[in-house]
Amino acid sequence: MAFLELRNIKKSYFLGQQEFAVLKGIDLDFELGDFVSVLGESGGGKSTLMNIIGGLDRNFEGEVTIEGRSLDHKQEQKLDEYRRGTIGYIYQSYNLISHLTVLENVLISLDMTALGHKEREERAKDLLARVGLADQIAKHPNQLSGGQKQRVAIARALAPDPQVIIADEPTGALDAQNTAEVLELLQAIAQEGKLVIAVTHSQDVANHGTRIVHLADGKIDSDERVHPAYPVTGEEVRLDSKAMPLSASFQNAWKHFAHNFWRNSLIMLGTAIGLFAVLLFSGLGNGVNAYINKQVSDLANPDYPTIVKNVSTKEQSKGKEATDLMQNTYQTMMIDYKKATLSEASLHQIEKVKHVKRVLPGYTFMNVTMAYQGHDVQTPKYQSWTPATNKSIIKAGHAPKQGEILVDKKSFAKEMDAKNWQSIIGQEVTMSFVAYDANNTPIPLTKTFKVAGVVDSVSPVAITNLATMKQILQDEGANTDYTFASAQIDQTENVKQAVKDINGLKDSTGTQNVLAISIGSMLDTINTIVSLATNVLAAISGISLLVSALMIIVTMYMSVSERTKEIGILRALGESKRDIRRLFTSESLIIGVMSAILALVMAYGLGFAMNAALYKIAKFNMIQVSVNNIIFTIIVALVISFLAALLPARRASRLNPIDALAAD
Repeated sequence: MAFLELRNIKKSYFLGQQEFAVLKGIDLDFELGDFVSVLGESGGGKSTLMNIIGGLDRNFEGEVTIEGRSLDHKQEQKLDEYRRGTIGYIYQSYNLISHLTVLENVLISLDMTALGHKEREERAKDLLARVGLADQIAKHPNQLSGGQKQRVAIARALAPDPQVIIADEPTGALDAQNTAEVLELLQAIAQEGKLVIAVTHSQDVANHGTRIVHLADGKIDSDERVHPAYPVTGEEVRLDSKAMPLSASFQNAWKHFAHNFWRNSLIMLGTAIGLFAVLLFSGLGNGVNAYINKQVSDLANPDYPTIVKNVSTKEQSKGKEATDLMQNTYQTMMIDYKKATLSEASLHQIEKVKHVKRVLPGYTFMNVTMAYQGHDVQTPKYQSWTPATNKSIIKAGHAPKQGEILVDKKSFAKEMDAKNWQSIIGQEVTMSFVAYDANNTPIPLTKTFKVAGVVDSVSPVAITNLATMKQILQDEGANTDYTFASAQIDQTENVKQAVKDINGLKDSTGTQNVLAISIGSMLDTINTIVSLATNVLAAISGISLLVSALMIIVTMYMSVSERTKEIGILRALGESKRDIRRLFTSESLIIGVMSAILALVMAYGLGFAMNAALYKIAKFNMIQVSVNNIIFTIIVALVISFLAALLPARRASRLNPIDALAAD
């Protein structure tokens, strides 16, 4: 039984409705150790027959049998395996991959063998030494002569240890000396027990073979045995072939990416700008949230919800947040003070709520004037110090004792002495505000206090202790009912439930009695607004990512067009459609990863500069890029680059290998 058998092979091309028969019932047998020259004029069907034998052409009639097993040309996977392990191609036009070195052109075939990395490299170097190119391995194809290129093609064809070498016009573009050298190499390959099939239209070339098959008008015109086939020992251990591993696809993609670095760098820059904008706005949102959380948390303890009198009716309360209703209470305080105060009954009600440990009442007065050494400063709020007040707001000095006051840093202390604002501590300041008697009659009050310390809070405020404030009101005959209270909750996780229960308290008319709000809920509201604004800005800047995706798509389509011949070469070497898709998606993903890295560098660089500038104003790092932001950016970059590569990669994988090899 012959090693390779062709039975009744027929092939036709169609031009419109007209059929042109190229092969008309070819029957041939081939043995290992043979050097078969297929002779014939151009257009006689020689190359078409080689494409069928090589597993590139699937659209024909007849049967191809290898070692007694029929080759099913309808199964893509089987054909890929056949080309990888059985066939080695040598082309007239060499078909070397231009952006790879001589060594890498040979290694690409070895990537589909079971050899380890070091073994692959050693075999490639040995083969190049055998064809006389040991000193040319680092060069690229454009640095070689025609004869050298053909010898690289021979080394690449031999690399995976195929049993069949197909040489399509191997000497057609060579001079006499290089032709003789190539033919000697082919004879040596046949002597090693391989089947060499050389297509030629030259009788001189054909005479170097052991057998000459003449093809004319799609038929076997003659089949002449010139020399006996070379003996085959059958003792040779062949290399095992395998599919192209993912790592090899990625390495090949990286090599092409590096080859076109400057073009790819423009795409990376465009993509990176979009990612950078999203990353920067996200970092800014994080910073603003953190800044607000810090400032608000400095002002009040999250375990102490603030409680005020509810002055809104049921109708006024519908659809409104507690913060809005609380603002209504403060506005009412300036018009009808008594209506905005908390009764003893209300305080007792609050004390009975589950999770409330104790209730700490206090006073708040609006629109206060403070005077020091002839300078008057308007302060929006004057309130009493309670255990709920966060001591971290005191930037100098101590909590107020009897007859003492805390003044605001920005609006008062620095106004008095910008450079040495701490000097206000121990000095006396005069404060004027308006209280009310039991009949809601205004009582203007002016009192002098010793400055105990300086505070830095979200909004300007003056603070005295509760006993001092109550004593002032009693001495002047003013209403001493409390205007707010803080409820100490037993555990932080119970704050939300306690606030809900306090807000559920009703007066005798069934109206909500008091309003409770925690710092946590306030922060949730503020953070939601900041996050919304951040997301809107990030989404707007994210539009540029769509442009980047289009850039990647266009670039990948250009790459497919530029690499059409390379795609044909890789398919002929045994790469599958999946391998081709993976090659292009890998390169696109490399662009995505590099874009993300560039965006991170840009974001951290500009973020550092902005933080340095803003820290002088806010004493806080306003750009805070989190690990989640980084992960999100990388994922977005990968998703965009992967999706952008899908259509070009699909187009590349569906190219007909024969048409791709014929591309210029």
